[in-house]
Order: sequence, then structure tokens, then C-alpha cells
Amino acid sequence: MIHPLTDEFLLISGEHSFLLAGKANARFGLRIETMDAEYSQTVDPDDLIVVSAPEGGPLEPAIMLAEFVRTYRMPLIVLPKNHPGSKRFSYLVSVWPEIHTSCSIRRGTHPEQHLVCSSDELAGISLKGLPGAVELSGLTGNIIPQYVKSRILTEFSKFPG
Repeated sequence: MIHPLTDEFLLISGEHSFLLAGKANARFGLRIETMDAEYSQTVDPDDLIVVSAPEGGPLEPAIMLAEFVRTYRMPLIVLPKNHPGSKRFSYLVSVWPEIHTSCSIRRGTHPEQHLVCSSDELAGISLKGLPGAVELSGLTGNIIPQYVKSRILTEFSKFPG
């Protein structure tokens, strides 16, 4: 199913988890930091930024993470497979033209951006960036994507005195 997508995000919610998908909307270099190296990846305007929350939680941190990448070009961090911190990632980000969800990978340990860790209920979903849209496949049950707007402050008011 194809959903138009520009500046907003598409929220794909299960009962206990969610995915948030947005367009990159610009061409930029994304840095991926590992314990051993730094990788650079070119991101194109129709590429997707997908944030996965395998255990659910508030939507705002997912929007912030997506905007950190999309608007502020923050790098992604990938930990080694046996790093104890990977268990504590409650939100995960992937940036690529086509992203697949999987519940069989360890959180935060995959530099390959075509794959993002998800919950069981959202595993097997494919998200493909198209010009002005995203194509979703593999949705099951009663999952109906919804649109979510984001508002980023770009100007700061001067505080008196």
C-alpha cells in the first residue's frame, strides 16, 4: 500500500510497539559510528528514516530521534553484538531507501541500514521510499498507519535581561 509522505511522519502502531517513518527530504552525508570505525552513507531525499520502538513508549522521543537525523544530521551509533548497552536501546533508527523490520536481531548492533530491530508484532514489514510517498508491505492484523506532524523550533526568542 502506498501512502503519500513529505514533511510529516507515518506512525505504524501495534498493541505494544510502534514504527515511525519519515522522508529524509534532502541529500546529506550520514555518519555511522561503531567501536572500531566510522562509516559514511549518502542519504537521498526519498530515503526513509525509520525509528522503531520495540517496547512502545512515548512518541515524542521517536520524533526527536528522526529529526536529529533528518534536520540536524546527527550520527547513528552501532554497538558490538556483545555490548551490554545494546539491551537498553528503547528506540532504534535506520536510514535507507528500503527498510525491513526484524525481531530476530540484537538491538543497536547492525550497521546495515536496510534492517531495523522491531517487536514480534511488527516484524516482517517492509517500508520503501518512493518520490513523495512510502510503500508499505507486510502489515498484518488491524494495523492502520496514521500521519503525525512534527514541529521543530528554528528560531529562539531572546530572553529579557
